Amino acid sequence: MGHRETSGAPDPLETALAWAEAGHGVALATVISTWGSAPRPVGSQLVIRTDERFEGSVSGGCVEGAVIVDALDVIASGDTQERSFGVADAKAWEVGLACGGRISVYLEPVSGPQAPPAALDMLRALIDARSARQAVVRMTDLDGGDTALFQTQEQDVAGQISRRFNVAFPDEALTDALRLDRSGLVETGGRRLFMHVFNPPLRLFVIGAVHIAQALVPMAQGLGYDVAVIDPRGAFATSARFGSVRLIEEWPDTALVAEHLDERSAVVTLTHDPKLDDAALKEALGSKAFYIGSLGSRKTHKARLDRLFSLGFPQHTLLRIYGPVGFAIGARSPAEIALSIMAQITQVLRQGAIKPDSAA
Repeated sequence: MGHRETSGAPDPLETALAWAEAGHGVALATVISTWGSAPRPVGSQLVIRTDERFEGSVSGGCVEGAVIVDALDVIASGDTQERSFGVADAKAWEVGLACGGRISVYLEPVSGPQAPPAALDMLRALIDARSARQAVVRMTDLDGGDTALFQTQEQDVAGQISRRFNVAFPDEALTDALRLDRSGLVETGGRRLFMHVFNPPLRLFVIGAVHIAQALVPMAQGLGYDVAVIDPRGAFATSARFGSVRLIEEWPDTALVAEHLDERSAVVTLTHDPKLDDAALKEALGSKAFYIGSLGSRKTHKARLDRLFSLGFPQHTLLRIYGPVGFAIGARSPAEIALSIMAQITQVLRQGAIKPDSAA
């Protein structure tokens, strides 16, 4: 049943738009809830067109066939559908669900003779927001079909949602969802609202093309970060040492200004050279970067803080720097130090700021 599309954009949303603009009937399936050991998280998406080509996944393969059949009905009718699927024990082992599981999937038309005209506008708005690195939340009333997009940088987003759907939407639900990159079902005021979080990709800027950076880069990439290594020293920043990662051969302050650091950005300095590290830290401290870390001993870090303080950075601002960078796990090798750094970055991302004194 169906043929996986192997060319073009692999992202389901971009694929959906490309197919729709090419004249195909298209439906989008989204995982809205899971129980047990479901293989795909809430928010995972599958896009299907009328010739049964598809991109993405909602279950790792076990229910895609059934979803494709339902999607064809959705394209033809223009109506949304909600389907729940259980996984039998034998099948669960086959697809990696050792404990079985259940998923609920919401299907909606994107294009076709009966699709609502606003569906494509919503899709374009989502893609545009991502291109502009804007965090947005799409709210959908699962029972009524009403849907709306909210820019999270605006004031009182929870209030906007409450007024739009005539409910009391909890602000903490939105805050937690954005911080944890966690979409989910919110039941309030007798309504079931699906909150789909679209955060911009995480970014990590590594200052210094050194041995630790060689270990840190693939770890960060494996965790979903867009990584750039910044080092004006051409002999260090080479593709032979770093493969296809983006290399920026500029002074760190100049490079970081051009990158427009935001709440989804992390900066780690590794050079041990104050001329390079301090230049990066000065720019990072004036930004909204969620994590700033700097390699060096406690003595080195104290001297670093003294220099920055003398430049006018107040103590409470300097506390944003995690130094010595990483958790104190007894790390010795570049790979172990990189592991301690990524662990600390992950904790700050998911749990918020911590005391910057438990470093390697």
